Amino acid sequence: MTTSVIVGGSNGIGHALARHFAERGDTVFLTSRDLARAENAAADIGRDTHPLAVDLAHPDTIAAAFAAVTEVDNLVLTASPGIPITLAGFDTAQAVQAVTVKLVGFAETVRALRDRFTPGAAVVLFGGLAKERPYPGSTMVTTFNAGISGLTRTLAIEIAPHRINAVHPAVVGDSPRWRDVPEPPHVAKAPLGRAVTMAEIVDATDFLLRNTGMNGHDLHVDGGLLLT
Repeated sequence: MTTSVIVGGSNGIGHALARHFAERGDTVFLTSRDLARAENAAADIGRDTHPLAVDLAHPDTIAAAFAAVTEVDNLVLTASPGIPITLAGFDTAQAVQAVTVKLVGFAETVRALRDRFTPGAAVVLFGGLAKERPYPGSTMVTTFNAGISGLTRTLAIEIAPHRINAVHPAVVGDSPRWRDVPEPPHVAKAPLGRAVTMAEIVDATDFLLRNTGMNGHDLHVDGGLLLT
């Protein structure tokens, strides 16, 4: 039996990943900051899916929040603070929370679960193409997504022989974050001619988890945007 843990699995891409793993027969743990949201998401997916309340903004609570997880084959961290922050309207409290969630929270989650990794366990961290292509309001998003690259590289050494990679999506056109935005940034420049989809991000994540030659890499799923 394969156990997959999806941090940030109550909506969007995380929810799509949790459904993907559950439908193929995994035991799935999905998390949200709010237990009720996690419970609703788990009930929506059904099968062997279990809700957990995990708040990455409070790293000292993370280890205890994962007490019910006894082993991990796949760990995917998709959680992201999506509050737009610009330098002109800089909010230090929001900025600190964003970095705490994305970098400290991610690192602490890997640390807390590492002793439950199975021999072939793998980790995928979610960043985003904003690290390469900033847009209005992406000041902190660009910053912490760039930090995900550094975190991936150092953890690849620290958790060896377990593998860890990062996926960096461009605008995901059918995601809750972007599907109602009339002119999402940079999409028109992509050679693919459209935004990438949640299904493509799910497939890319699954590839990083299952391909045993992939370790310490940043995978940009961008429709060729970085070529322009």
